[in-house]
Amino acid sequence: ALTFDCYGTLIDWETGIAAALRAWAVARGVDVSDAELLAAFSQAESRHQAATPSALYPEILAAVLRDIGTQVGAAPSTAEQIAFGRSVQDWPAFPDSAEALAYLKRYYKLVIVSNIDRESFRHSNARLGVDFDLVVTAQDVGTYKPAPGHFTRALALLEEMGVGKEKVLHTA
Repeated sequence: ALTFDCYGTLIDWETGIAAALRAWAVARGVDVSDAELLAAFSQAESRHQAATPSALYPEILAAVLRDIGTQVGAAPSTAEQIAFGRSVQDWPAFPDSAEALAYLKRYYKLVIVSNIDRESFRHSNARLGVDFDLVVTAQDVGTYKPAPGHFTRALALLEEMGVGKEKVLHTA
């Protein structure tokens, strides 16, 4: 089996997040670079995931946007927070992801272990065009990586499917 950390590996989260943050910043008249927005995003995301491990990913994204808004002096509206929370559905797949997954599916069980919620992943999965054998999300385990819950659950479920941990390769 191959396990995948979906975002950053199969889905181009950086391009997706930058586009969503850029649109918000332009609408608010905020003059910051994409690099600054992404750095602020990374710091806030990790903090919120650690502080609220049972929060769904759209809630994490909304909280991150609030933090970024505070940093740049442009508090986002509730509607902007909700829209940013839903932006995962617009994040693009890397150009070679769907084709590579279709090929790999012929030989391996494919598994997602991701810091996402099931609804958000549903949109990404449509972009990837493959039926994964198993999907383990932060929503499923109530924690965000680097906590080991995703991997513990995935390995246990793969064992039930007849795939021992010595037959699993993680791709990130």
